[in-house]
Amino acid sequence: MKVVNPVTPQDVRRGTCKTWFQKPATQKWMLILSFSIVPLFLLVLFTYYPFATMLDYSLYNMSYTKVKGFVGLKNYVEIFTKPELLATFRISLYYMVGAIVQIALALYFATVLSYPVRGKGLYKGAMFFPFLINGIAIGFIFKYFYTHGYVLDSILGLLGIPLDSLPYWLRDQSINNWSLVATSVWKYMGQNMVLFSGAIMSVDPNLYEAASIDGANKWHQFRHIILPSISTVLTLNVILSITGSLSAFEPPYVITSMGGNGTATYFIKMHETAHTLHKVGLASAMAVVLILIILLMTVIQKLVFKYAFRDVGTDTRETPKRRRAAKGVA
Repeated sequence: MKVVNPVTPQDVRRGTCKTWFQKPATQKWMLILSFSIVPLFLLVLFTYYPFATMLDYSLYNMSYTKVKGFVGLKNYVEIFTKPELLATFRISLYYMVGAIVQIALALYFATVLSYPVRGKGLYKGAMFFPFLINGIAIGFIFKYFYTHGYVLDSILGLLGIPLDSLPYWLRDQSINNWSLVATSVWKYMGQNMVLFSGAIMSVDPNLYEAASIDGANKWHQFRHIILPSISTVLTLNVILSITGSLSAFEPPYVITSMGGNGTATYFIKMHETAHTLHKVGLASAMAVVLILIILLMTVIQKLVFKYAFRDVGTDTRETPKRRRAAKGVA
């Protein structure tokens, strides 16, 4: 006679758990959690926890080795009352203007090179190449490029401009910040151009053909086809360029030796406050203020672009509507 082992409660639970693990929905969520838990842990460990610590430091008068006491919002008040710190916000305006010029040039070249142009791959590569160069190396290149009597002055001398009439590009405080801004434009314009070119290549070519048949010129095609189609990429590039201008560091740090002659940006002053003056609490407050300014600028830019492109549709297949838009018909 065969003996059948009785089914125990443990066997029932084991079978239920096995069935639960074999469900597709359970495996799906386990896969999602297994892939996301490590990135989330690293994000919290290296981003949110340091930010919370920095926020705590900003409320104290402290250095790297000593905490001198709790000061509350005194560090934040000091940021907006010290003339040398307030001056850095004015210098950031130079880089914001440069960011706008940079976006305009990148959009122009990307649009021109989106049409059949001989050797356009070579032009794109040449304009993108500066972005691949290390920022410190670019700083040293332009440090000698702007030095009085060197490369730039020699080129202008060949054009008939005497050396005595040329300014000191890095000493004259009426022009030295514009010289540094030009360096940033030269470095980052190619990156923006490549992003714009990729977005323009995704536009349906039939739209250009339909617009040409209806009599639209290149300006109409840009205004009513290209610009609305790349509005998302344009918004992203403007936000990144403007917010990046608030944290400009490498050009003035290298070219003018840590922001000399009135070229010190907010980021350089924050670096000097933390690592030269050893005022960690004040530097932390400056970092928090910079983050808040960047967030505010991002929100403002998104609202501006949302208003500017409020009439832009998302369906690029509406050819008749696009045809009328290309002709400038309301």
